[in-house]
This record gives sequence, structure tokens and C-alpha cells, in this order.
Amino acid sequence: MAQFSFDIVSEYDKAEMNNVFDQVQREITNRYDFKGTPAAIAWLNDDKTGFKVTGNSDYQIDAILDIIRKKLAAREQSQKVLDTSKEPTASNLQTSQEVPFKQGLDQDKCKKITKLVRDEMPKVKTQIQGDTVRVMSSSKDDLQSVMDLIRTQDYDFPVSFTNYR
Repeated sequence: MAQFSFDIVSEYDKAEMNNVFDQVQREITNRYDFKGTPAAIAWLNDDKTGFKVTGNSDYQIDAILDIIRKKLAAREQSQKVLDTSKEPTASNLQTSQEVPFKQGLDQDKCKKITKLVRDEMPKVKTQIQGDTVRVMSSSKDDLQSVMDLIRTQDYDFPVSFTNYR
């Protein structure tokens, strides 16, 4: 009997994040309320693992983060990828906030996912492989049901599916 599987991972699409970055930058330069202010967005580092948002106040930082969220939603990307837990820092009449991207599942998150799948669908096998969870079954319908189940959960981290076989 054939064995089907897929992986549950927590990662973001780098190409889509590039597009979001470009769109946000374009909107910042065109918006009237940002003219003559230090409002800007930049990459956090050379690896492009986050944004650095700059403005003249917390209000402007929130406005730029709102633009980022709208652009992510328009491109069908999860807003949970943004880690806005770091506090904004103010210096020289500028406020900036680092917003790194969340990526990867730690052991606790993997265990939470596997427990949910085992409790709801006992016929499906799960296996933790580093920062991914492999889900296996002899029925493709069961795998689709697991995907639907995972999508309905409200985790505080982005979840995507890869390696579907």
C-alpha cells in the first residue's frame, strides 16, 4: 500500500517579502503624510531576515507596520511572520523598530502540532524531524483533513505545508 506524506514547516517566501518591501517603500515615498519625515523601511541585515522601520514617532511606525500588514495580506502571506515584540527605540528625533521574521518550529511548537494531529486523527502518523513535522498516511484524504485541521488552528507562528508526496 502506498504511503503519502507532507511536511509542516514555519517559513516565509523570500521572493514575496522582497515584493512586499518594494511595495511598502513605494507607498511611503508617495504618501502625503510621510513627506518631509524620516519615514523609511530597510532590510534588517544582508540576509533579509527582517525589516527595520523608521519614523518620527510611534504613530508613524504603527502606520508603516499597518502598510506592511496590508501588503502581506494582498500577497496572501501570513502576518504572523512579523515579530513585533521588540520595543521601538527613539534617538535624534527618530523612532525605529526592528521587525525580524519568525521562521522555524522549535520542539514545543512541533509537539503541540503532533499532539493535535494524534488526538484528532489517530490513523495519521506524525514524526518530528528537526524543525519540521512529517505527516504520513496511506490516504490522501486523511492528509487533506490534517491540512484543514492545521489551517483552522490559531497559532502565533506561520504554518505552511511542503514536500507533498
